[in-house]
Amino acid sequence: MIELEGVPELIDPVMVAAFEGWNDAGDAASAAVAHLDREWKGEVFAALDAEDYYDFQVNRPTVFLDGGVRKITWPTTRLSVVRVGDTDGKGRRRDLVLVRGIEPSMRWRSFCNEILGFAHELGVEMVVVLGALLGDTPHTRPVPVTGVTSDADLATRLDLEESRYEGPTGIVGILQEACTHAGVPAVSLWAAVPHYVSQPPNPKASLALLNRLEDLLDISIPLGELSEDARAWQLGVDQLAAEDTEVAEYVQSLEEARDTAELPEASGEAIAREFERYLRRRDPQAGPGLASEGGVADGRDRDASYLRDTASGRTRPPRPVSKEPRESRESPEPREQHGPKSGEDKGRGTGTGGTGTGGTGTGGTTDTSDGAEPDAGPEDTEH
Repeated sequence: MIELEGVPELIDPVMVAAFEGWNDAGDAASAAVAHLDREWKGEVFAALDAEDYYDFQVNRPTVFLDGGVRKITWPTTRLSVVRVGDTDGKGRRRDLVLVRGIEPSMRWRSFCNEILGFAHELGVEMVVVLGALLGDTPHTRPVPVTGVTSDADLATRLDLEESRYEGPTGIVGILQEACTHAGVPAVSLWAAVPHYVSQPPNPKASLALLNRLEDLLDISIPLGELSEDARAWQLGVDQLAAEDTEVAEYVQSLEEARDTAELPEASGEAIAREFERYLRRRDPQAGPGLASEGGVADGRDRDASYLRDTASGRTRPPRPVSKEPRESRESPEPREQHGPKSGEDKGRGTGTGGTGTGGTGTGGTTDTSDGAEPDAGPEDTEH
């Protein structure tokens, strides 16, 4: 039995979840939920029993010193509540239940049932699961974000794409399917991370997911230093790419493909969405920072290991991705599964993406300025 003593009565609660591992390229999704928890000072009210769901040889516990006393942190999934409060200056409130952890090693159905049990007890109206995949998208352009659902009514109401993905899946897909069977509206938001800079962190992709979440839930999210981190990340990758002509030429080819695909679909809807977001953030309660990316860096020294060959120290050009016909590609998820987060294996979330469709705001994709159309088409995207 789930007991929630001490948890306040929530107002229009939405559950937002992310899991480190296979569905979290560049740590983009888990970092986005961590940002929400940090900015809104979330209070943890429950943690799933690590013994039930994790293989400790895959996800090892860690030891730390607390005042000279050795303690152990076990890999698990934790739930916290954030009181969003008056997000739009109109007296309206909406609370969030944040779920953040590691993709479980076993008993996925029981895992999802336990998460849904909390959702039921808290009166959650909708579940939003964040994910990140690797795709053929240039780091110099807005991050593509795709929104998908298995609920036809929800797809129509929220302008999302119905998922048609077939193939291997991760805990994100399993949880969304469990929500569907339980009658709980569920949405997945996927950010496409450039496959040639797949190592975490990727603050630009996290920022894009948060922008899309804002639009979906009609709330304002305080960005803190995330916008500046995204600018610094892009400048750091720019500098690394400029050191190798092959990398620079490859990035240019991705830019040309992206720009060509987006040109026919350009419309005023993306501009309108960005303007609405700007107006929301003019509310002092929404916190500092605009959504725009690019620009100058903050001068901080960034770890550039994600583009380098650790043996030689030389910047590595990316491996060209197979150009299969769009109809024959399975999904922007990886062809082979990587286990849950474990050291260097963490963050390899997905495979290659396809060609973007522009900024019309239709078909479940969004040009968020910081998170634009996905390179992977909706039919290729995991749900």
